[in-house]
Amino acid sequence: ERKRFYQNVSISQGEGGFEINLDHRKLKTPQAKLFAVPSEALAIAVATEWDSQRDTIKFYTMHLTTLCNTALDNPTQRNKMQLIRAAVKFLETDTVCYRVEEPPALAELQKNEWDPIVTWAEERYNVAIGSSTSILGPNIPASTKETFVSHLASYNMWALQGIEYVVTQLKSLILSMGLIDRHITVERAVLLSRLEEEYQIQRWGNVEWAHDYDQCELRARVAAGTLFIHLCSESSTVKHKLLQD
Repeated sequence: ERKRFYQNVSISQGEGGFEINLDHRKLKTPQAKLFAVPSEALAIAVATEWDSQRDTIKFYTMHLTTLCNTALDNPTQRNKMQLIRAAVKFLETDTVCYRVEEPPALAELQKNEWDPIVTWAEERYNVAIGSSTSILGPNIPASTKETFVSHLASYNMWALQGIEYVVTQLKSLILSMGLIDRHITVERAVLLSRLEEEYQIQRWGNVEWAHDYDQCELRARVAAGTLFIHLCSESSTVKHKLLQD
């Protein structure tokens, strides 16, 4: 954390995109690049993060700013196909594909809660996914992986940074695609990704406040990542409407 050093936050349009101004200073990335984003709506969302900081700047709460910095600086120096492959690789260990046989109550819960989202993904993308109780996981066909590779290739680099971020948070490509397609909500995606943990908590109880904090943090990260993807995939400017009495 650091002390807030600015009074006003605004956005402006430059050659590289939409910029964030802290008083009269232009925001820069950790690698000292000009912080310029491709859409006005995203710039407004980032500006809101900065404006909502109080006496101190809590960088760990500014998920959209962090995602933009990652997209601009690309610290891992990965290209588009490497980002896509990293996201699709999660299919091999996808949370909703790994099932238990014991206890029966948890196995039944997984079947009831996870089967519908797997079935949706199979029908939506015309692929075979399945599930497995083996420690090796399901045998995902190469054609399924290539279908997802082809689909993700339709997104730009900025959106792909967000997609990989959400997939990593949920540890599931299937849940992430359900979110991006607006098939499930953030709350639902987080609940499904934490199904076994939620089952254990209901059975044995939880550490006071710690569970709720972890759940809220995950929701915040997943919500920010999903918003980032949509704002990077849509029109670059906001349509301003004249408000009438």
